[in-house]
Amino acid sequence: MGVFRFSTDVRVRFAETDAQGVAHNSNYLVWFEIARVAYLEEFAGGYPALREGGLESFVLESHVRYRLPAHFDDRLQIRARVGELRGARFRFDYLVERDGQVIADGSTGHACADARTLRPTRVPEWLVSAIVEVEKD
Repeated sequence: MGVFRFSTDVRVRFAETDAQGVAHNSNYLVWFEIARVAYLEEFAGGYPALREGGLESFVLESHVRYRLPAHFDDRLQIRARVGELRGARFRFDYLVERDGQVIADGSTGHACADARTLRPTRVPEWLVSAIVEVEKD
């Protein structure tokens, strides 16, 4: 999946688990969003910068592969990177790790749209530049 230069930590809350103490599968998408928002905040001014520029970013698709279960009170590291960027679309890739072991991976596909018309629009150059700077080898 390439190099991940960004990560954020989450702790599995009791409310995110079932009766056996295993994290429900839907939480992984929430954790992906936490990492995505933090990534954009750290490197590109965050979602507010997009919205101030008259843009919205929509999730078009999501994928999660579950390798091992997460449990109540686990401390997880969610790694995120932009794996693809072209035109109006971009894709985030993710790794979920516990104690250095990958327990899940996945991706979310996104598109930029004009906030007024909701029509697709190219990812703005300032955001492309910020992402390229972070993701360069």
